[in-house]
Amino acid sequence: MGIKWGVLGTAGIADGCTIPGMKLSENCELYAIAGRSEEKAKAFKEKFGFEKMYVGYDALLADPEVQAVYIPLPNHIHCEWVKKALKAGKHVLCEKPLAMNAREVEEMFACAKENGKILMEAYAYLHSPYVLSLLSDIKDGLIGEIDYIESAFLTQGYIEDFRLHKEFGGGAMYDLGCYCTTMILSCMNSKYTNVKAVADFSDEGVDVLTAAVIDFENGAKASFNVGMNLGIGSNSRFDRLYIHGTKGIIKSDVEYNQEGEVEYTVISEGEKIVRKISVPQNYSLEIEQLNRCIMQNEKPHITEEFSLYNAKLIDEVLIKIGY
Repeated sequence: MGIKWGVLGTAGIADGCTIPGMKLSENCELYAIAGRSEEKAKAFKEKFGFEKMYVGYDALLADPEVQAVYIPLPNHIHCEWVKKALKAGKHVLCEKPLAMNAREVEEMFACAKENGKILMEAYAYLHSPYVLSLLSDIKDGLIGEIDYIESAFLTQGYIEDFRLHKEFGGGAMYDLGCYCTTMILSCMNSKYTNVKAVADFSDEGVDVLTAAVIDFENGAKASFNVGMNLGIGSNSRFDRLYIHGTKGIIKSDVEYNQEGEVEYTVISEGEKIVRKISVPQNYSLEIEQLNRCIMQNEKPHITEEFSLYNAKLIDEVLIKIGY
């Protein structure tokens, strides 16, 4: 028997990524699905084989059999439903970004502690053996001390999407920038001290292209570009991560959350090393990790400290772009 999971919402990321990951995970039971409409909830129940379905999220939280819930709801209501789930006695995996600001993040983790439950932010890609290998190379000093990180994540094709609306917590920084900030903070062994940022905004008031430069205490810098309107007339994306060090560089053009055979290149003191990593479905890895936290008291891979640190950095960027 495994952990009985409930899913609050029928979002696309739940449909295409996280629930398929749950089906591949050890110690995970697809127990309950909740949707705003009976039609959507029933469709998910039939597609994935949930044991129960509920119309309305409160009904699922009232089920005493549910041990953990996954929350893929729009950003602006993460805080509300995470706290409701924790108060209902459920462990929580909440989709990124965890909250609209650092203050909400603090409230959510305080609620988790008050109710004796685990809360973890869902950055599936950070569980990937590709990322763990890359971070291990940095820790082992293969490229020396990092002095500059460059990251980019640009996409397009957003049509009638809640991410295009400010009132729902939309925009490139919340949707895509959080990947770049978490990757940069995972690599950099120093605290950030200053942020500079600019953005291009849509008619609806959300940032659709954002660029930032981050200064760190040790003198290192990082920059990133994120966007929701890359190119015209195509449906492509652009991913880039270059990590420059005193002895070499790491170059990666791997998409976030990519699975299968992926690779990155290390150039260390003139020697070229190509790392080829076999990556399973990352969403299954995060579910399995949280299951171990519940069953075996393992520490969440995405910690409270990291989520709060990242939220504060996102706050700084949003302030600088005037969001």
